[in-house]
Amino acid sequence: MPLETTLPVAPPTPPKIPPIRNLFAKVVSNPLGGVIAALIIIFAVSCLLSPHFLTTFNMKIIARALAFVGLVTIGQSILMILGELDLSVGAIGGLSGVVGGILMVQMGLNPWLALALCLLMGAACGVLNGVLITQLRLHSLVLTIGMAGVYGGANLVATKGVAITGVPLDISFLGRGIVFGFPVPFLIMAFCLAVVAFVMFRTPLGRYIYAIGSNSEAARMLGLRVDAIRVFAFGVAGFLSALAGILMVARLGTAQPSIGDTWVLSPIAAAVIGGVATTGGLGSPVGAVMGAVIIGIIENIIVLFGISPYWQSIVSGGIVVIAISFDSITRRYLRRDA
Repeated sequence: MPLETTLPVAPPTPPKIPPIRNLFAKVVSNPLGGVIAALIIIFAVSCLLSPHFLTTFNMKIIARALAFVGLVTIGQSILMILGELDLSVGAIGGLSGVVGGILMVQMGLNPWLALALCLLMGAACGVLNGVLITQLRLHSLVLTIGMAGVYGGANLVATKGVAITGVPLDISFLGRGIVFGFPVPFLIMAFCLAVVAFVMFRTPLGRYIYAIGSNSEAARMLGLRVDAIRVFAFGVAGFLSALAGILMVARLGTAQPSIGDTWVLSPIAAAVIGGVATTGGLGSPVGAVMGAVIIGIIENIIVLFGISPYWQSIVSGGIVVIAISFDSITRRYLRRDA
């Protein structure tokens, strides 16, 4: 009798993804691929648009401006990875700078001791935000809007809307100095970024933050101290905001009540551009700072072309909308291909 044989059945061929679509998916799925590509393109276009862009003087301007927004962006990115948001970081930075001016000028306190106290105050303001959010079970967006009004109002009460002049020159190096060709504020920001990146990528605390941002209830069931980690993250964000405010005071030589007014939209936009998910659990502070570089370059080009500075607010708001929309669209796109 003839033997019956069963021929192997070939597995179904998976549908082919168009090359362009496949490349797009790889870029947006890479945590830093998209922002690096965007940064290279914007930098190259900026070099072509203005001969004054790629100069040593202008690069120092961009680096120095990046330092202040970058510090706030680092703190905001930690909170966004955690699934939270703090709209009072700018007000904390402004209040810390003003208090530093009062301590140094009006009370005659040692400048370095005053700076240390201001950093502690900024961290305390952040911790207060975290405690209220975790204990009262309030949404961070709602509570920090209110706290921004509290800190901003305290700023105006302390200064009566008038700048505090006569800040000691002892600390001016922190805002105006140059070391190895780099502005000192930029080097301080880069150091803080390196420390935060190490914590986020190489320590259990960083893994806990990502886990809570992905699923806070599951993280709580695993035994993580979710509320304590949230409070700590808000404290770090407050500390970095205070540091930015103090460096700005050192840069200007005066404690302006308006310090921090523009540190609300830009850090959020930078974080989203840098790949930090608005829903938490994804992204990195490194990508967020790269997003801040992109915004800084765009704003610098606006200045080089002599466009009214009032357009910077429109640009920042537009970037926020575009970045959040792109984040939502690309994630739906990748989810559909999964």
